[in-house]
Amino acid sequence: MNKRLIIIGASGHGKVVADIAKRLEIYSEISFLDDDLTKNISGYELLGKAEDFQKWKSGHDFLVGIGNCRIRSRIQKKIEREVAVATLVHPNAVIGEGVLLGPGTVVMANAVINSASVLGKGVIVNTGSTIDHDCTIGNYVHVAPGCHISGTVSIGDRAWIGVGSCIVNNVSVCEECIIGAGATVIADIGERGTYVGVPAKRINHDD
Repeated sequence: MNKRLIIIGASGHGKVVADIAKRLEIYSEISFLDDDLTKNISGYELLGKAEDFQKWKSGHDFLVGIGNCRIRSRIQKKIEREVAVATLVHPNAVIGEGVLLGPGTVVMANAVINSASVLGKGVIVNTGSTIDHDCTIGNYVHVAPGCHISGTVSIGDRAWIGVGSCIVNNVSVCEECIIGAGATVIADIGERGTYVGVPAKRINHDD
């Protein structure tokens, strides 16, 4: 092991990313960058602020460990032109044949991604979530814990799929939508906003 990883973002999501990286046993050193230099990450070094990434770009992989889709997108787009962006999959996740994962994507414990699904850059597939066959998940999507996405679903960039929600097969969800916790999506969603309930209905517009 001579690879080193720097995680940008030292809050809760970043800590989970660090745990995955540690379990994979491919990095000799894991450290953080965060704009709040007072954070204490037990067992890991906080090297500086996010804007300091260029100081360590040689010899390090990077990953943006921030849950907010828009912030994660903004930071990864800034750094990916200059550094190597990692992709991490927890050892207890199941990845099917022909699945493609973009740079910066993280797949967490007990998640399942079935055959021929394609995930873009910076996607979070959180704990215990399932994505079935032939799905297309856009860049910087957050699939929260316990979500179930059926086969041949398309989700646009920077969408947030809330904890415990379900999306039936053969539907599309447009970019930057928020699907509320426990909601069930049974038809295409083509207008940005927040959708809640069973079946999911739009409650507001989110610019």
